[in-house]
Amino acid sequence: RRTPHSAWYYPCWPYTLASKAYTSQCMVLSLLALYFGRLRHLSFEAGSQIIESLRALPQKVSLALETNNDVRRIAAKYAHTNNFLYLGRQYNFPSALEGALKLKEISYIHAEGYPAAEMKHGPIALVDEVTPSVFVVPRCGIQPKVISNMEEVKARRGPVIAIACEGDHEVERIADDVIYVPDVEEYLQPLVCAIPLQLLSYHVALLRGCNVDRPRNLAKSVTVE
Repeated sequence: RRTPHSAWYYPCWPYTLASKAYTSQCMVLSLLALYFGRLRHLSFEAGSQIIESLRALPQKVSLALETNNDVRRIAAKYAHTNNFLYLGRQYNFPSALEGALKLKEISYIHAEGYPAAEMKHGPIALVDEVTPSVFVVPRCGIQPKVISNMEEVKARRGPVIAIACEGDHEVERIADDVIYVPDVEEYLQPLVCAIPLQLLSYHVALLRGCNVDRPRNLAKSVTVE
């Protein structure tokens, strides 16, 4: 009502928080970026390739959901931890923020998302033997830098959980636990990598006896302001 232009998305009505809202917003922003790209000389062929990648996303997300059993096992290992760190770079920094937000919202565990590039500027001081660091580290141009961050955490005996692409044995060599997701283009990685992060929050919350459908103290700002 208050903006001259709007881009609507239609997730079903949640009580408080909703993982589907994150996915829907990412899709809307992807389409908006594509539109601006076409206005600024993005070729028809490149635009068509992006559309085809978006159309293939439901299948990729279905594959990501198949990590559920692995995620449940990992959740059981860390369910009674009091602090989590989530780290990612570039496209995958928002994934780290989403993972941390969902964990604190439904399991009431203190969790923070940080850009992995800034780890030495503060977050690394929180690394210890009982604080898991969750790295979003799919294949991309800056993956070696994220792997270097993982090695820094391991050097300080911190537990490392990694979200990585299928068959990535380099990540497996370093991380204590790895959750594998299908390979997609870099700009679509947040949509796929968010799935196991949301599942991790869900299973940790269940193991801690939390009500995942009605988290305490939360409300949608649009319903209370």
